[in-house]
Amino acid sequence: MTNPVRGTPGLMRAINDRATLRALLESGPLTRPEIVALTGLSKPTASQLLVRLQQAGLVVRDGTRSGRTGRSAEVYRINAAAAGVAAMDVTPERIAVQVADLTGTVVGEATLPAEAASAAPLAERLRAAVALAQPPDALNRLVIGVQGAVNPATGKLDYATDDDMPGWGIPDLTAALTEALGLPVVVENDVNLVALAEQAHGVAAGTADFVLLWADEGLGAALMLGGRLHRGVTGGAGEVGYLPVPGAPTAREVGRFGHHGYQALAGGPAIGQLLAGHGITEADYRRSVATAARLAGAGDQRAGAGLREVAARFALGLAEITAVVDPGLIVLAGGLSLAGGEPLRELVERELHALTIPRPPVRLSTVEGNPVLAGALDLALGAVRDELFGAAIPSA
Repeated sequence: MTNPVRGTPGLMRAINDRATLRALLESGPLTRPEIVALTGLSKPTASQLLVRLQQAGLVVRDGTRSGRTGRSAEVYRINAAAAGVAAMDVTPERIAVQVADLTGTVVGEATLPAEAASAAPLAERLRAAVALAQPPDALNRLVIGVQGAVNPATGKLDYATDDDMPGWGIPDLTAALTEALGLPVVVENDVNLVALAEQAHGVAAGTADFVLLWADEGLGAALMLGGRLHRGVTGGAGEVGYLPVPGAPTAREVGRFGHHGYQALAGGPAIGQLLAGHGITEADYRRSVATAARLAGAGDQRAGAGLREVAARFALGLAEITAVVDPGLIVLAGGLSLAGGEPLRELVERELHALTIPRPPVRLSTVEGNPVLAGALDLALGAVRDELFGAAIPSA
């Protein structure tokens, strides 16, 4: 039998303070009576903790509000300036950045084309991108979404070449960037960040076990198991572009990092070639998929056959993942998936269910804007809020 945890005064104050801060984040600005109603605290306790939170710089007064009896009550809100976070989405073409305050409000954003800083060292490139949105000394954390994954054993970025991510192949990448930029830095796989955004804001909300397939020029997946990201021993869980599938060359034929596997069958260029064989020759493979979906919906049989073949290729890799993971949901994200829209989603689900015994629903991503940045902001804000809400309150 375990001994119960004693509720010391310091612990109870910390619990009450965090509950109040969460209420202000989710429902604020609030008056003291509204805080009492939402948290269940007594009026004296609420008054005392509001004083503490103001002294800690986490809460500020925000005017007054008239009540039903005509009396005015002071209004309190989170001090948005108490902390700031930055999110980055790094691709070979550009660095996109957003900066948010403690409430999650985006207060700055910018895009730095790759050629604008291609000759600069990595840390200088990142610093320049952040500076376009807001000076970096106002930030408490930076989360960077990248193509590839940091190997926990080596600290290096794996599953990406120097051609894709020039300058990123340095030892102890996260520690090096943290030291160079002067703030805590987290480097995370971009598709993992999309899954976090989908879990928080999208169609996967409330689903503990799901797979997100990112289909664009490249293919990637994120595995959410028991409500947590599964990254694998080397950080490469979800690197499904390398997945051996029927109809595609394997690493044995073309080399370990050659063009093979699921990527060679269902990546953007391969899908563009497939649809060209069905008479759809748009300049961009995303537009080709969108055109195929539109023409198929209008009754064009050739386009319909091409779209079904696209769906069959997607379903082939998803069937292998489903057989191993048995997810409760599959989310389709990325340029190819969204270009095909509901017609493609329906066909992928039909093809998948014809191949597997488990039959998870297949849904399109519903996160708006850049989902990599959305997931990175969520990850950064969660960490900073935990630090501030736990450490900034006196325990005695």
